[in-house]
Amino acid sequence: MHRTAPPSLPRLAAASLAGTAIEFYDFFIYGTAAALVLGPLFFPTFSPLAGTLAAFATFGVGFVARPLGSVLFGHIGDRHGRRPVLIASLLLTGVATVAVGCVPTYGSIGIAAPVLLLVLRFLQGLGLGGEWGGAVLLTAEHAPAERRGLWASFPQIGPSVGFLLANGIMLTLSATLTEAQFAAWGWRVPFWVAGLLVAAGLALRSSLAESPDFLELREHARVPLAEVVRGHWRLVLLTAGALAVGYAVFYAVTTWSLSYGVERLGVSRTVMLACIMAAVVVKGALTPVVAVLGDRYGRRPLCLLGCAATALWMFPMIALLATGEPLLMFTGFLVALLAFITMFAVIGAYLPELYEPRMRCTGAAVGYNLGGVVGGALTPIVATAAAQGDGTPWGVAAYLTGIALLSLGCFALLPETRPVTVPDPAAATG
Repeated sequence: MHRTAPPSLPRLAAASLAGTAIEFYDFFIYGTAAALVLGPLFFPTFSPLAGTLAAFATFGVGFVARPLGSVLFGHIGDRHGRRPVLIASLLLTGVATVAVGCVPTYGSIGIAAPVLLLVLRFLQGLGLGGEWGGAVLLTAEHAPAERRGLWASFPQIGPSVGFLLANGIMLTLSATLTEAQFAAWGWRVPFWVAGLLVAAGLALRSSLAESPDFLELREHARVPLAEVVRGHWRLVLLTAGALAVGYAVFYAVTTWSLSYGVERLGVSRTVMLACIMAAVVVKGALTPVVAVLGDRYGRRPLCLLGCAATALWMFPMIALLATGEPLLMFTGFLVALLAFITMFAVIGAYLPELYEPRMRCTGAAVGYNLGGVVGGALTPIVATAAAQGDGTPWGVAAYLTGIALLSLGCFALLPETRPVTVPDPAAATG
């Protein structure tokens, strides 16, 4: 097989970051819209609470689709290369996102409106399920072993960039349009913008070189999923359980708290978005810093530390959120996201290192996205239901703490994977 010249790692990392940012922009903009506007527009016959729950249910469908996407695109990645996955997954997610912005509301086409939302959200999740594995593996497999954590962390910055871009546009629209204008057409604009971003992403990714680990394989897995299930099912379940807390915390902060703050606390949409976005900025900036620590001290210790910190912080975070005070809410969100990134900054290196190259795209992606079903799909729904009634929603804190303890136990059962650098004897003797 012909080997092309290896790309520069900064260029490769930038392309992976840009792609994950665009795909997560597509995914996040739906979550923000679900929290703010989709309930009354697409489920108007429901009560406000039921409409919000229904909107979050369509949000959760995307997470259910993600493991299926990881199976589909993981098969492509393990059989035909990591690079085709990057192109196909980005295109699928982008087209589905633009289409969401074009769906008529319930008032125009009736029950067909939420059905179309459901189908398009499923396609979004299918594409995103393939994106992570392709982007992280292409970067991690080009990187030198001693710096794999650092370089593989750049795709992990993409979700922060995508979230900030999505919510920055949404914040601008909500601050400059009237409520009527925002409900009529303003919420659709971020979905349409996705088309331009996807075109830019495809141009950036079209010239990337294939992964050297894939090119060096002498034999490819015929049915990667079958090999993963047969030989590594326990590893897949452990990684899914371990990663559940990251999804739960992230979406509790960025999706559920937005809805809770606006609808229950009476905080303005602009203030809530600003508090969340400020915390996400810090999280994104510190991601490569934490990844460097993972290269030095190991992946597993940081994951255990992040889980423990999350378990200890969930009750204080909910208490700070319940005050409705911007600075206190920001503090609660920030500490929670710092605990989150202590785990997820090193996951881009950790998960690929747990699987052999011939089935790595499928195994790592399936474990990663199954964690999203457990932690991401259910959290906004469970949290919204648990927050009913007067007073501070301690049930949400208990739920998040429980998931953190589950993930802590799963990480404790996983091995360390950080490559050990063997000293050169000649260098040692001078």
